[in-house]
Amino acid sequence: MSDFYKDIIIGAVFIMGMIGFISGEFIISSTLFASAAVASNVNLNRKRGDTGHLSCD
Repeated sequence: MSDFYKDIIIGAVFIMGMIGFISGEFIISSTLFASAAVASNVNLNRKRGDTGHLSCD
């Protein structure tokens, strides 16, 4: 899957979280926000470069 499609999916999950928050579904919206944040961070870390080892930089 290309980065564009991953960004679209992350954006859609975030928008669904906003709609859930507005409608009062706080548990569902919290889960959607958390999944969007984790997916976004994983995507960013993967874009930075995979050196094959762990570091604490």
